Amino acid sequence: MSALMRVSSVVMRPPRAFGPILAPMPARMFAALVPPPTVLVQLEEFIEVRREADSRVRFVPIDSWHVTTAFAAAVASRNVDDLTEALVDVAGRTPPLDLTVGGGRCLPTPVEARVLAFGVGPSEQLGRLAASCRTAFSHAGVAVDGARFVPHMTVARMRRPIEATPWLTVLDACPDASWRADELVLIESHLRDTANRYEVVERFRFKG
Repeated sequence: MSALMRVSSVVMRPPRAFGPILAPMPARMFAALVPPPTVLVQLEEFIEVRREADSRVRFVPIDSWHVTTAFAAAVASRNVDDLTEALVDVAGRTPPLDLTVGGGRCLPTPVEARVLAFGVGPSEQLGRLAASCRTAFSHAGVAVDGARFVPHMTVARMRRPIEATPWLTVLDACPDASWRADELVLIESHLRDTANRYEVVERFRFKG
């Protein structure tokens, strides 16, 4: 047998792995409603001139504005398909929602605020959607945040709590903006990026 034939007959084995093979890290995911660009631009025109007004307040880029309906801090890759199927079912049972963004919110309270937000309504319809989304997460085997649902769209965050009553007055002065929400979006949050980057995992059209 020639040397060339002997070499070609050798079975190449992969290098030995040292230590356990690590599973993918669980992902932070949330279901949300995302306003259309026309609404985002309308609200940003009000916010833009105020972005540098208070060094304690870190305004969120408008391409990250959304209304969260369910949040999970750790979604294993094995649960993503089941979660997607469960949210398809939710969207298939939900008609389009006529929503209005307006009015200031300081969370958890104006006296010790960590978040500045606009309110979103109608709260009853959004509350039902949020309950359905949370149930979908649970049925998919995903531990969902069970905090009381307060419909809002975050526009700024603070590293430390502040007395934000003046900001509540400012946000209340913003004209309302309305849109018809016709889809639910599943989003992954990448906290380890330089900025908190959001990636759309799937979109689910509402019925009708």
